[in-house]
Formats: sequence, C-alpha cells, structure tokens
Amino acid sequence: MPSARLQFSEKYDDEHAKRYHRKHNAGLQRRLSNWMEHRIAAQALALAGAPARLLDIPCGAGRFWSLLSTLPNCDLYASDNSQDMLNLAAAVQDQRIVERFNRFQSSAFDINMSNGSVDLIFCMRLLHHLGSQQDRKALLDEFHRVTSNSIIISLWVDGNLKSYRRGLLERQERNKAYQNRFVIRREQIEKEFTASGFDVAATFDLLKFVSMWRVYLLRKA
Repeated sequence: MPSARLQFSEKYDDEHAKRYHRKHNAGLQRRLSNWMEHRIAAQALALAGAPARLLDIPCGAGRFWSLLSTLPNCDLYASDNSQDMLNLAAAVQDQRIVERFNRFQSSAFDINMSNGSVDLIFCMRLLHHLGSQQDRKALLDEFHRVTSNSIIISLWVDGNLKSYRRGLLERQERNKAYQNRFVIRREQIEKEFTASGFDVAATFDLLKFVSMWRVYLLRKA
C-alpha cells in the first residue's frame, strides 16, 4: 500500500524534532497536560492486558517510553516517519529504557512489519492531524493489518468546551489555506473504526466536557 503524503510530516527535521521535545516540557500547563496524557494512557494499557509485542508509532521523541517500558515480558518496538525524531528519542531518553526498544524508521501508513506482528499498537497524537476520511481509513487499515489484537489511539473529538471554541475559531479563519489539526465527530470516527474492523472496547477523556483529547482502546472485531 502506498504511503500517504501528509504535508506536516515532512517538517520533522533535527531542529523541529528538538523543538517538539522541548514543547512538552515547557510551562506548567504543558507539563500538567503531559502528566494527564500519561495517566489515561496507563489506564488504557492496563485494560488492554499484557501484550507480548507492542509497537509505538509514531514514537516521536519517546515521550511515552518510560510508561511503555514498565510492561513486563513485552517486546517493544518504536517507529517514526522521521529518522531525526528517532535519533533524538535515543539521545534524550534514559539509556536503560532506550535499550528496551527495537527502533526503525517507517511511515504509519506503510509499516515495515508483517501481518499480525504485534499484539498492540500504541498511537498517540497522530489521528487528529488527518482531516481526510480517506487518510484515516488508510491508517486504520494498516493498523488492522499489523496488529493481531488491539490498538490504543488518541484524537480530538467534539462534545466539549474546547472543541466548541475551536469551531468558532475555524469559522473565523474559514479561508485559511493550510490546516493540520482537526476535530472529528465521535459518531463519525466510531463508524470509521467499525468499518476498518475494530470494536470500541473503552474510551478515556483527558478532561471530560472540557478537553478535546480522547483515547480509544480498540480491539479487532
């Protein structure tokens, strides 16, 4: 399957990768958001069970590696479309944790792994970049191919204060030429999950009725 070409994915060179890493550690609000994301990710992982093989994609700068490395007896894989991101992750994370991960460069739309290679795919902060249903289907179909059981995936959903405010902002900027973050209606994305062969096992909201961030635990139907 050909890899989707997304405009934002080309920007993650060495300098941008470093800025992305620093962003999640800058200021009280971002540190709090990062802590809350780890908390709900941990809840999803606990419900997912005990995978023998897990893939973190896109892994970015390894922001969740300290959490994922707590999984016992699990072969851990990490991949990103940007080799610079992978290099940064290996440089900034604890080396004992880095050594737990088998790292390789690959697009999330065309993963260099065979069918059913892992039990669980862990995908944070990618789906909200996909405004096209066709792109989302390509991603979900590839995940369905590579996982033998489940995926944990995050995105922006409607039905909360911040999505309402973002909708107002987007209407004011209707003629903006480029957009790379999207709120997806919950009913719509759950239909797309079903169409790609997944059942919704659980949902986790970062801050219910306030935050757009929602994490889904999906199992192959």
